[in-house]
Amino acid sequence: MSAVSVHQLAQCITCHAWSPDHSMIALCPNNNEVHIYKMSEDKWERAHVLQKHDQIVSGIDWGSTSNKIVTVSHDRNSYVWSLEGSEWVPTLVILRLNRAALCTQWSPQENKFAVGSGAKTVCICYYEQENNWWVSKLIRKRHNSSVTSVSWHPNNILLATTSTDGKCRVFSTFIKGVDKRDSKASSSSEAKFGEQIVQLDLSYSWAFGVKWSPSGNTLAYVGHNSMIYFVDDVGPSPLAQNVALRNLPLRDVLFISEKVVIGVGYDCNPMVFAADESGIWSFVRFLVETKTVSSAPTYGSQVRRGLILTLENSSVFS
Repeated sequence: MSAVSVHQLAQCITCHAWSPDHSMIALCPNNNEVHIYKMSEDKWERAHVLQKHDQIVSGIDWGSTSNKIVTVSHDRNSYVWSLEGSEWVPTLVILRLNRAALCTQWSPQENKFAVGSGAKTVCICYYEQENNWWVSKLIRKRHNSSVTSVSWHPNNILLATTSTDGKCRVFSTFIKGVDKRDSKASSSSEAKFGEQIVQLDLSYSWAFGVKWSPSGNTLAYVGHNSMIYFVDDVGPSPLAQNVALRNLPLRDVLFISEKVVIGVGYDCNPMVFAADESGIWSFVRFLVETKTVSSAPTYGSQVRRGLILTLENSSVFS
């Protein structure tokens, strides 16, 4: 952020999200507020402060189509913020959680959003026009520990989650009256809400960030054991790969394209991973190269087809 030093924003930022046109950023400065900064004359200025939560805001997502902001907090609450004139107006979300909300993400069509929590529960939230609030359906008794990350498949139905129980899971979130069965993902809409489609037991430590590729054919997630996992062609016979890191663990991942992934973590230096023509994933480089990094040994990689995998109702991927 040009023209704004770190101490002017906050000593610690717990979460953030960009506006659709990247002209604004919403962030939590490690408290119960959300600050929205806007670029003005080559410098960032604080334009809004959203005050509704009672405890630290742990997740923010800004809808690219609706321009709505969803926030979740350790206070077990969530709000959807809409810009009306020059003010952001909150709408209550009924989460029904007894532990902190930890992460959130809008679905691709932005008619739903998911909330992961410390209650071993995932909330799938949708809007009820007649009551003017957002309600939730809960995916319970599937996770054995806190849900650390959620990621929507491009079909708007499937949701991937990671948890501190070391597993990555994929669920159906089809909600009658919200989702359409004649969508592009008609096969996946056959699964009932909350049905576990697949469970990946690749990590033996806490699992953190998870993302789908733009096509939805590849799933990537990271573990606290300094490994990143890639699952290509998720279905009856998936190709599971892992790349072992010699550095500190990653916390999140992002697909730049179908074959390029950026990972970020405790080393404070984003890492680039790529798949070759045969589909083998490997570490490529740090975004900021140093002499120490350039002379370091190559990262290890393993490929396993369908190993350590529990699959249920795999037809939804066909």
